Amino acid sequence: MPKPIVMVGIILIVLGVIALAYQGISYTTRETVVKVPGVQIEAEKTKTVPLSPVLGGLALAGGIVLLIVGSRGRVSP
Repeated sequence: MPKPIVMVGIILIVLGVIALAYQGISYTTRETVVKVPGVQIEAEKTKTVPLSPVLGGLALAGGIVLLIVGSRGRVSP
């Protein structure tokens, strides 16, 4: 079973690569534009939450460091 620190490192690497590839998360919301008795008009709006490339790079680098540190075995004297 992998060490917990190695698993966290792998997760950070995956999240870092995703953040660098997509550079933002988009989602759609529905908003009511007009609401009159018997009639309701809605509009869909797409919003984007930007992800900084620096954030993705830091997550990737941190994941690599955790992977290296976690994969080192203890050497007995």
